[in-house]
Amino acid sequence: MEEYGMIPNMCRKGDCWDNAVIEPFFRSLKSERTNHRRYSTREAAKQDVIHYIEMFYNSRRLHSYLVYVSPVQYGKKARLPNWVSVFT
Repeated sequence: MEEYGMIPNMCRKGDCWDNAVIEPFFRSLKSERTNHRRYSTREAAKQDVIHYIEMFYNSRRLHSYLVYVSPVQYGKKARLPNWVSVFT
């Protein structure tokens, strides 16, 4: 994080807005992928979440915040480098 000039947010006690940006992602992850699945190992769960993020959430899922395009499509339109998060 230091290399890119980022500051980690460790959530202040009692401040419900600290996690507001990431909460919709976790809601989507749970409702669209993990809620009704049983994983045999932690590694299987990890790989499934990575697959969800890379193959669906970032590349195909339409996001209302991004005017109903995927983050990958939005990044291409804005000519952002691949490593830049569209949620920052």
